[in-house]
Amino acid sequence: MKGVALLVAALAKPETVLALDAPGWTDLLSIAKAERLAGSLAHGLDGLVMPDAARRVLTAARANAETGRTHALWEAEMARTALAKLGVPIVLLKGAAFVAAGLDAGQGRLIGDLDILVPREQLDGVEAALLSAGWEWVKADPYDDDYYRRWMHELPPLIHRDRDRMIDVHHTILPLTSRPKPDAAAMIADSVALENGLRILAPEDMVVHAAAHLFADGDLAGGLRNLWDIDRLVREFEGDGFHDRLLARANLHGLKPETERALRLSAKLFETPIPPELSRLADRLYLNRLMARDGWGRETRPLLRLAFYIRSHWLRMPPMMLAKHLWTKWRK
Repeated sequence: MKGVALLVAALAKPETVLALDAPGWTDLLSIAKAERLAGSLAHGLDGLVMPDAARRVLTAARANAETGRTHALWEAEMARTALAKLGVPIVLLKGAAFVAAGLDAGQGRLIGDLDILVPREQLDGVEAALLSAGWEWVKADPYDDDYYRRWMHELPPLIHRDRDRMIDVHHTILPLTSRPKPDAAAMIADSVALENGLRILAPEDMVVHAAAHLFADGDLAGGLRNLWDIDRLVREFEGDGFHDRLLARANLHGLKPETERALRLSAKLFETPIPPELSRLADRLYLNRLMARDGWGRETRPLLRLAFYIRSHWLRMPPMMLAKHLWTKWRK
């Protein structure tokens, strides 16, 4: 076993690391760091016998993830405070939602920006309240600012001038130019309230959002972390007809093919418990892209990565609009 397969095996079956030699540990830790899964790996391997050097690396990764968790919860609270007077629902997304709700998917997970979902008709008020509370624009370029406001699923990113922390304010989960049109209003209406007044997506929508982020937006760079999120979420919510409700919800959002692919690939790599499904021929391409990394953590298969990069732009906007956008960006 070598390459990303080492990391996949260690996450799914932690006991596999007991057979690793020193070079194997070096590969595993290098790949886990490159895939931003070192904290998750550290959590899964806790209590197992390992070399002292590896234990020190994983202990540091756990501490880093714990610091990220604290920052994420603090930023979520700051956003709640800043927007409290508006009375708008504030739905946490991705890692911040996982840790705020105490889900398994948040165990050891690295968390970057704070992502929130609010009703689109409330964007102006949300934007003004955040600016008043100390957040500032990151995108100074007028073209980028206009592009975000007209075509993206979120406001231009903001950063807090004192805490240097980013917040992404979403009004839906995919760019407006994407072919699927998720029902953001339904996501907000069916979101689940936490004790502090913040909200998280319903379980089915959490999985659909992760699948959309993985297969309907982006080039799959670092996508293994999204697939690991999906495995954790499905395992936590499985039973009582969850799988059927999940696919019904994915269909509502126009993201059933992406969700089904996510489930198939997660089952293939992590043995995620789902009803048996026939694999698709194209699944192999997606798997190869997700695992395009060598034992040093460096990306491999440049042509395949380029193909998925082009695909990500193709998914985001119609051809003429894409050509105009690329031309404008190239001239800058």
